[in-house]
Amino acid sequence: MIELIGVHKAFGRNRVLQGVDLTIPGGQSMVIIGGSGTGKSVLLKCILGLVRHDTGKILLNGQDVTKADRDPFLARFGMLFQGGALFDSLRVWENVAFRLMHGALKRPKTEAREIAIEKLRRVGLAPEVADLYPAELSGGMQKRVGLARAIAASPEIIFFDEPTTGLDPIMAGVINELIREIVTEMGATAMTITHDMTSVRAIADRVAMLHGGLIRWTGTVAEMDTTPDPYVQQFIHGRAEGPIPSVR
Repeated sequence: MIELIGVHKAFGRNRVLQGVDLTIPGGQSMVIIGGSGTGKSVLLKCILGLVRHDTGKILLNGQDVTKADRDPFLARFGMLFQGGALFDSLRVWENVAFRLMHGALKRPKTEAREIAIEKLRRVGLAPEVADLYPAELSGGMQKRVGLARAIAASPEIIFFDEPTTGLDPIMAGVINELIREIVTEMGATAMTITHDMTSVRAIADRVAMLHGGLIRWTGTVAEMDTTPDPYVQQFIHGRAEGPIPSVR
């Protein structure tokens, strides 16, 4: 579904991506791990075209993303943002249905509301929540609303940016289970960036580690636990000692 070949991206002298090669098969859940500041978010933004990579190729179903017609291209994606990114001035259902009412998939207001309420139900929120504003919700509920919005237009590909950041362990577990269930139900291709190893184990089919501007390692969760790679082992066990410096 998604293929990156020799992708480079620098900001001035800061070489963030230094030749990333990665394949994300259709219908699978790929999780990208790596420390803070290693370029995980930049990689995601390059795929979406929000940041233009310097060299290399990014292909979606074999098509160069830099040559794609933007509206149809972006319509294939859903996104759960790290901070929720809900519109404070819009009610919950309007947040969920925002793309349905304003994007290329424009639907009548009544139909968009019905779809929004159904997606809210799917993430465990009652219809009464639809008319509240984001400020009236807990952090976990806001994250569920963000997930409902990500799936509202039934995208082929869903990106999850640190989906459990700021949540307590119980709510983080709930969100992880929802992500796994929804991705499986939809048959979607998923890419998650996180440093939360509990999330990795809950939602990943495959794992890739980004370090030093390169994909250091890829494999399944079981292979992640047994690989002798010292970078992977230091990261997944949170060890201070190892090849990854503690001060970056």
